[in-house]
Amino acid sequence: MKIIRGKKALITGAASGIGRAIAIALADQGADLYLVDIDEAGLGLTAREVASRGVEVVTAVCDLREPVQISAAVRALLSRWDHLNILINNAGVLFYGPTHRMTDEQWNRVMSVNLAAPIQLARELLPALLSSQDAHLVNICSIFGLVSSRNIAAYQTSKYGLIGFTEALRTEYGGRRFGVTAVCPGFVSTPMMERVVTGEPIVNGRSGRPPTSPPAWIVTSPDKVAAKTIAAMRKNRGLVIVTPAARLLWWLKRLSPGAVDWVSREGWRSKGPVELEAERLVGDERGP
Repeated sequence: MKIIRGKKALITGAASGIGRAIAIALADQGADLYLVDIDEAGLGLTAREVASRGVEVVTAVCDLREPVQISAAVRALLSRWDHLNILINNAGVLFYGPTHRMTDEQWNRVMSVNLAAPIQLARELLPALLSSQDAHLVNICSIFGLVSSRNIAAYQTSKYGLIGFTEALRTEYGGRRFGVTAVCPGFVSTPMMERVVTGEPIVNGRSGRPPTSPPAWIVTSPDKVAAKTIAAMRKNRGLVIVTPAARLLWWLKRLSPGAVDWVSREGWRSKGPVELEAERLVGDERGP
C-alpha cells in the first residue's frame, strides 16, 4: 500500500498504547478512521486527537469478548462506508500468573479478545477488503507469539495462533493489491505492560508482587511500533519484529532453541513462591 491518504481504516484497541499511536500515524497520513475500544473515555480522547488532523473519525464502544457486538460494529462501519482499505487488529489482554491457577473466565477472556475477535473481524471484513483496489490487514501479534516465556501461557497461545492465522491469510490472499502483515513487538511501554510491572488489583484478592521491570534498553514506545507498522504496510512485509532485542531473541531461538529455553526460565524475571502466587489479569482492549 503505497498511498494511505483517503483510505478507510478500522483500528481495535484505539483508546491507548499501540492502537492510539497507529491511529495518530494513519491520521497524519490522511486516512479516515473507525476506532474501536471498550474504554469509552480513552476512545474519545484518541478521536479528538486524530480529528484535529482533518480526517473523518468514527468511534464504536465494543466489548471484543462479545461476537454480537463485533458484528454490530462491522455492520455500522459498512453502512457508513461502503468499503474498507485497512484493518488493524491491535486489541489485546494479558493474564500474568501460573497457568494452573487461571479460571475458565480468565483463559476465555484472553482467547476471545486476542484471537477469536481478530479472526471474526477479518472474516467478516474480508469481502470489503478484497473488493477494495488497495487494502492491507495488520495483526499486532507479539515476540511472545514466536518465543516462549513464563507465566503468560494464555497470552502466548493466543499470539501463536494469531501469527498462524496471519500467515494463512497472507498465503491465501496476499498479493500486490492486498497485503497481510504480522507485527511482533517486544516490550512496549503501554498501559498493559505498566499494569503487569506495577501491579494493579490482583485477581481473586491474592497477595504477591508483579514481575521485575524489563531493562529500559529493551523497551520501545508505541510511536515506534506505529512507525514500523506503517512502513510494513507500504512495503507489504509479512512479518515485522520490532526492537533489536526481540529480533535477537527470535534468531537465537532459531539457531539455538536450548539457549532460549534457559533465557525464558532464568531471564530478567525474578522467581520464587511470592511471584508464583501473583495472579493478574491485566490490560484491556488497548493493545499489547
